Amino acid sequence: MEIEIYADVICPWCYIGKRRLDQALASYEGEVTVRYRPFQLDPSPVPEPLPLVQALAGKFGGPERARQMVDHVTQVAAGDGLRLDYDRAVIANTFDAHRLVSYATDHGRAAEMVEALYQAHFNNGVDVGSREALAALAGDIGLDAADARRFLDSDERVADVEAQLATARDLGITGVPMFVLAGKYAVSGAQEVQTLLAAIAEVEQREAAAN
Repeated sequence: MEIEIYADVICPWCYIGKRRLDQALASYEGEVTVRYRPFQLDPSPVPEPLPLVQALAGKFGGPERARQMVDHVTQVAAGDGLRLDYDRAVIANTFDAHRLVSYATDHGRAAEMVEALYQAHFNNGVDVGSREALAALAGDIGLDAADARRFLDSDERVADVEAQLATARDLGITGVPMFVLAGKYAVSGAQEVQTLLAAIAEVEQREAAAN
């Protein structure tokens, strides 16, 4: 079975959702192929990497409300063994990060690249909109950093990522994470591990019955 994950690497719930899917698949005996699909929470250009909490305050009603939001998701993430450091995180346009995931996919390192991007953004205060930083992250997981930078500085996969973002819009996806199982069954949000396992098992049964 194929599972497509529509997500953005600056989305905390996507990070939580990925961790929960990883845990679900670790205890699942069937064959599953995971594909990472791009989604941008905000495609706007980012002139400079401002502190994320500052940016959230401008969007969601002030510093107090922003702090409440990040404290809540930080607590939820901690329950799944993830650390979110919002005092270091900075805003970023993630288009090139999604291109880098595509590049890593070609080299069989997609899952590692996605995990590295989440950790860079949420733990280390890395600007994941910076091509220099992205190339360094590629090097950190064993890819050729210089070749990754060459790729990012080219127009390779620009049209492909744009097309996949358009596909997400055509599917009506407005929030992430979104898991699409076997190309036709959608599971929305960072669901619990057991919920994901049950969904995967049900889809497997439906697909087997259809065939």
